[in-house]
Amino acid sequence: MQITTEAALRAIYGEPMEIAAAKEIDHLDRHCRRWFELSPFALIATSDGAKLDVSPKGDAPGLCKVEDDKHLLVPDWPGNNRIDGLTNIVRHPHVGLLSLIPNVKETLRVNGVASIHDDEPLRALFETKGRLPITVLRIAVEEVFLHCSRSFLRARMWAPESWPQRDELPSMGEMIRDHSRKDVPQLTPDELDRRYADRLY
Repeated sequence: MQITTEAALRAIYGEPMEIAAAKEIDHLDRHCRRWFELSPFALIATSDGAKLDVSPKGDAPGLCKVEDDKHLLVPDWPGNNRIDGLTNIVRHPHVGLLSLIPNVKETLRVNGVASIHDDEPLRALFETKGRLPITVLRIAVEEVFLHCSRSFLRARMWAPESWPQRDELPSMGEMIRDHSRKDVPQLTPDELDRRYADRLY
């Protein structure tokens, strides 16, 4: 049976635990600052008001910088120029960010309103190897909370012995060729990594 109302959902799940409701804050405190200093990876969810996109962002620890207790900065480095997420933000600025730290089973969630900036002083905060990001995302923070470790425990996300071998998956080139119906170079994962490494910044 399809569930179509919040009341029906609550009848199944019940009310949230008290601590789950109480842990939400509306700013970036000292714990959040330390978290972002250590985090090299985040996922950002955006919407154009109808469709959704989720984009990965990765860099050295400190990927996202806390500008102040109400603003988080995220660099946008060169990529494939689809800019799905940025286009969504121009149309509909509400975003959700999920931040991860390797070998930490909890995640940090941030919801807020984003704006896109190309000011050089902001971009210069993220200078790497003499290069600056193309733009910087500034998120005005509305909600922040830690997400518990259950999903990572179930997935054994940070347990190397549970990881599949890379050759259990078709190569990236094979998958893109089949999806796009275009002829693409059949590079090994190591060859792809080397190609990307020359164009990270």
